[in-house]
Order: sequence, then structure tokens, then C-alpha cells
Amino acid sequence: MMEHGTFHLDVGDGLHVRLLDERDAPALFALIDADREGLRKWLPWVDRTRTTEDSAAFIRNALEQYRNCTGLHAGIWQGSRLAGVIGYVNMDVNNRRAMIGYWLATPYRGKGLATRACMAMIDVAFNKLLFNKVEIYCAVDNHRSRAIPERLGFKPEGVLRQYERVNDHYVDVVAYGMLACEWREIRKKLKGG
Repeated sequence: MMEHGTFHLDVGDGLHVRLLDERDAPALFALIDADREGLRKWLPWVDRTRTTEDSAAFIRNALEQYRNCTGLHAGIWQGSRLAGVIGYVNMDVNNRRAMIGYWLATPYRGKGLATRACMAMIDVAFNKLLFNKVEIYCAVDNHRSRAIPERLGFKPEGVLRQYERVNDHYVDVVAYGMLACEWREIRKKLKGG
């Protein structure tokens, strides 16, 4: 895939996507801890993240996935501030596809950060990793999250009933997909030519 520790994308206007490392654990935990109510509605792991060590363990596991080419978890940084996380939560090198997952803390939402970070990650998936397909799964009722793949031209491929357990209930999930050949055309339109 890519040499360990070198994944860093300058998205422009102070927005960066950078591989998380253990030094980021305090910032990651503080971001989660300050926005538990805003995050827990859609993210099943929030209540299990109780200490900085929990965030450090997540990062260690993420780095192991990165070394094994099965995942990549990066911080979304606005300047020097961690705003959220984006990554290839499932990478299937044999079938040349990846699923992108993302979240932003409440103060950073509605500014286009997740959309821009997703575009950068999609570009890497198709142009550097030479994947054929990128998927994004969103809870049916999470309209803010669903707006991102829809804005980027992903095609809805179906609803997975009661696919994910979030806290005390199951949620239906919409599966979105984008093929490499589709992205080339959509990317041109998104860039205005």
C-alpha cells in the first residue's frame, strides 16, 4: 500500500488528512469526550471510549490494520485542531475496493470538511491504490452523513435492514457505491470542468 507513517493529504485551506498515531490519543479522546451526545446518536463505539487509553488502543489497532493493508484511519485536521476521523474502515485489496467511514465533532460540521476529506480519500483509492470501487454506508436516518455520498455522486445500492447496533437499537443502513470509471467523470464535474 503506502510506506508506514507517511499517509498525509493536504486538502487545501488548512485542511489535512493524516494517519493517526499514538501521540494523537489525547486529542482524539478529548474530541470524543467533549461531544459524546453529538456523536453517540450514530456511532456505536462512543460509550466504549472512556479513557485516553481507549483512544490509544483504537489507534494501535488502526496502525496494525494499516500495516496489514486492511484499513487506514486518519485524523481530519483543521489547522492544528483535530476535527474528526476518516478512513478506509474495510479495505479489500484482492477485490480492489474500500469502504470509507467518517465522523466530525459537532463544532466542525456543516463546513464542507467531511466532503472535502472524502474527495481526497476517494482520489487516493482510485488514483494511487488503483481500487475499482469505494463504498460508504450511512444510517438511513442520518441525513447529514448521507448528504456526503449523495453530493459526491455515489449511487445508492440498497438498504441493509438492522445492519448496525447503535447503543440500544438497530439501524438500517444505506449502502452507496462509486466505481473508478464513474469517479473520473464526476470528479471533473465537481471541479468544474
